[in-house]
Amino acid sequence: MRSSPNRLVAVIFGAVYLLVGALGFAYTGGVGFVATEGGLILGIFEVNPLHNIIHLLVGAALLIAGLSSVVAAKTINTIIGAVYLLLGIVGFFLVGTALNILALNTFDHFLHLASAIVLLGVGLAADKSVRSTRNPRTV
Repeated sequence: MRSSPNRLVAVIFGAVYLLVGALGFAYTGGVGFVATEGGLILGIFEVNPLHNIIHLLVGAALLIAGLSSVVAAKTINTIIGAVYLLLGIVGFFLVGTALNILALNTFDHFLHLASAIVLLGVGLAADKSVRSTRNPRTV
């Protein structure tokens, strides 16, 4: 795992997202499952229970892929990075609307964009010699 930037990033990000997802429930007592406004983690990042569950799912996917293989880590980093890039951009237009079912705020958008840059950057640029058609056991 130490020789693969994709595996290392996936494991670190996975652990952080799992921690944030679990910690988020301490801030969402009394907040509706898909409320457009939620509790504040660290006083700035808004979350609701659905947002916490998504953090847990993303964290689990990253951690499992990072512990599995380079190909899995590279793939999941790229996919989640692309989704976070889209969410970071589209999220700016959701704030203050009924479509904001994840209780996103501006700080969330910048954090998602930063995550996207790291995940996409590593997913697309590192471990270039690895091909998804290879046998993962040889990687």
